[in-house]
Amino acid sequence: MTTPEPVSINRLNPDQFKHWPCDQDHCLTCALCSSTCPVSGIDGFDPRKIIRMISLGLQTELVESRWPWICTMCGKCEHVCPMSIHIPDIMRGIRSLRDRNQVPGILHKGLEAALKSGNNLGLPQEDFVFILEEVAEEIAQEPGFEGFSVSVDKEGANILTTIHNKLVNTHTEDLKHWWKIFYAAGEDWTIPAENWEGTNWGMFTGDDAAMKVMAGRIAENMARLKAKNLLWPE
Repeated sequence: MTTPEPVSINRLNPDQFKHWPCDQDHCLTCALCSSTCPVSGIDGFDPRKIIRMISLGLQTELVESRWPWICTMCGKCEHVCPMSIHIPDIMRGIRSLRDRNQVPGILHKGLEAALKSGNNLGLPQEDFVFILEEVAEEIAQEPGFEGFSVSVDKEGANILTTIHNKLVNTHTEDLKHWWKIFYAAGEDWTIPAENWEGTNWGMFTGDDAAMKVMAGRIAENMARLKAKNLLWPE
């Protein structure tokens, strides 16, 4: 397993902002992005201000600020932008310029754990499978689900599903909803025992190399288990 080389701000050229899909200089400052943004106003955050700062050449100030990390990258701003400016992509570009050691702690540490262990929690495989089986046993005790069991690493399943790390940490109850639907529908499904993480923090941190590794592992699981379809809830 190859771990991508960390990105350093000193190796990146701020001029990359000039070559994104739609030039930020097209911004009309209409504020539609700001009005739809769910986090607009937090610590003064405003997507319109960020686009304007880039046009004014203030990339360094943005890279060093907290603003790009407040953004949820939900895409609402891009959806309403009359100039079709790809604001979430711009946010990722700004984040990519941050020295990896300066990326906010939970994201940086989670990504490091995922690259090393296959999941953002660093959860060992035996513990992961134990949690899945424990949740499955709870479902099997409910009326109508007496024959329920969890399928791990089954070859040839119709659906392979990834798992969000919180579902085997603090929200195990949320696993049951998907699984009950599968059972009621008579679906043929499975979960990979390794590299099961569905949350790609490489994407959220602007680390394209890490994002490629994480996505590639899911593709490898699809090929390894000869699964026909992928359910990627995250």
